[in-house]
Amino acid sequence: MTEQQAQRQPPGPEAMRAAVAGYVQEIHRAYVDQAATFSPGVRGRMPLMAASRITVAAAAARNLHLLATTEPLGPLRGQEVATESEYGGVSWQLRFFDPVVLPDLGLLEERDAPAFEEVKRALGVGTVLYHVVAQPGAGLSAHQATHVGTGLANGHSAAARDFETIRSRVRGRESLVDELAGAAVAGLPHAQALLARQISPYDEGVRAACEADSPDPEAIRRALVAAVGGRRQWMPAGSGHE
Repeated sequence: MTEQQAQRQPPGPEAMRAAVAGYVQEIHRAYVDQAATFSPGVRGRMPLMAASRITVAAAAARNLHLLATTEPLGPLRGQEVATESEYGGVSWQLRFFDPVVLPDLGLLEERDAPAFEEVKRALGVGTVLYHVVAQPGAGLSAHQATHVGTGLANGHSAAARDFETIRSRVRGRESLVDELAGAAVAGLPHAQALLARQISPYDEGVRAACEADSPDPEAIRRALVAAVGGRRQWMPAGSGHE
């Protein structure tokens, strides 16, 4: 085989695993570094920072799915491979799945869009801290991973601040807000809609967001924040403040 032909060959499995491991490392590095810019209270409620142990499943279908969860995936079996890493107090195990290790992945249809839910079902995972996809040709560059990690951190911190705001303003319903935050981490939009309606049963904005055919968790959270007075400094009615 000539040098030129060798360059055209796709990377072997060890090289691909190393590239994926580096990509995940950069995602988590960017996440932790961005989290360091937030207050300790918000940082402590961000899913990756709060988790004692994380497993990242690298599931290769037509697209490469990277799915982080706190759920145990059992011991390694057959040809499955795993690596261990840590950064800034966040520890994770990266486990690799392909159609040889997990035949269900070979049955997924991803011609039109990534099969997010189908991959979760194939892995048997319900609680997801993040689920991102690297599409063919997109590469696994450190630059792209930094954008992904920073975006995840900003999204998680915004959700943490919003739940903190809602919780502080719904006296007697704090446990419902805690359940809502848990449902958000678990990726259960219909459960979030039901809980939001219990937290704020008379607000029309919350009702509209919750009764959508496909409830949008971010829309539900925004509606709840608005229902309790928004993100500004807020005082309950009758407190003597405008």
